[in-house]
Amino acid sequence: MFPSISASKQSKNITTIGFYNVENLFDTKDDPHTLDDDFTAKGKNKWSYKRYKTKIKKLSSVISQLGNHRSMLPPAIVGLVEVENAKVVSDLVNSSNLRSHHYGFVHYDSPDERGIDVALLYNKQVFELLHSETFPVFLEDDEGNRDYTRDILKVSGNLHGELVHVLVNHWSSRREGTAITEHKRIIAAETARDVISQIRDTNFDAKIIIMGDFNDNPASKSVKKNLVLDDFYNPMESILSKGNGTLTYKGKWNLFDQIIFSKNFLEKSEHDLYFKHAEVFNKKWMKVFRGKLKDSPFRTYIGKWYQGGFSDHFPVYAFLKKGN
Repeated sequence: MFPSISASKQSKNITTIGFYNVENLFDTKDDPHTLDDDFTAKGKNKWSYKRYKTKIKKLSSVISQLGNHRSMLPPAIVGLVEVENAKVVSDLVNSSNLRSHHYGFVHYDSPDERGIDVALLYNKQVFELLHSETFPVFLEDDEGNRDYTRDILKVSGNLHGELVHVLVNHWSSRREGTAITEHKRIIAAETARDVISQIRDTNFDAKIIIMGDFNDNPASKSVKKNLVLDDFYNPMESILSKGNGTLTYKGKWNLFDQIIFSKNFLEKSEHDLYFKHAEVFNKKWMKVFRGKLKDSPFRTYIGKWYQGGFSDHFPVYAFLKKGN
């Protein structure tokens, strides 16, 4: 199912950066402070420990393979969204597929009503964690009350000895309508730009990676006009133009999951990391193999019906290189 990769096709100079919306990675316990009732044994989804462990195994198998056809190591950094708490992230990094790969992680509880958060995995052998913090995205409903959503996670550290800042995002969904909710994602983009400004106040030439599920495509206003200005490069725009996406809606591909780089990652160097290539990880065994959803991501549930799949999103990943 998961073919091995010969060393001749791999490069020790290649570093993989990944991002994955893991679709409702909840534990089985009821948190009285969040709306997680569906993901309990007695809830609508009949979320059992066996189903939870199956999901952990499947997700970890995917993460372990991101970029391994080019890199000798599993991903150095992997951003995650839709994780319930630190416990599920810990179970993921300590699973049989990942426990030998030296992953640490950064996670903070966010104020999201469902209790889903963002997190970052990092390979402790190649990434030295220096600092992390979160930044709230302030939204309001029609009555002027706080509309709680996921914070933006900022992680700073030395990747192969080079200082890099990573922003992990999970912007508001389109569930109530794309146009109706667009302003929420624009506010999230503006918040991310504020964080970038703070980073550059200290180091104008800082190398910055923005990743996340933006619930908008690369050409959407929130991403292209409010986030990716002249100082950033979004390799996902060309990927979507070729018909590749990470999730489907009414038979149409979208690429909400993106990894975006400050333009100083485009400068080739013998000594510093530079951007090489980006892809969607969409192997055949991760897809629905028949029916009207054929070739879309094989997800855990469709409605209340358990499917036993991975996620409703494909992950994305990018290669960084040092030297020739």
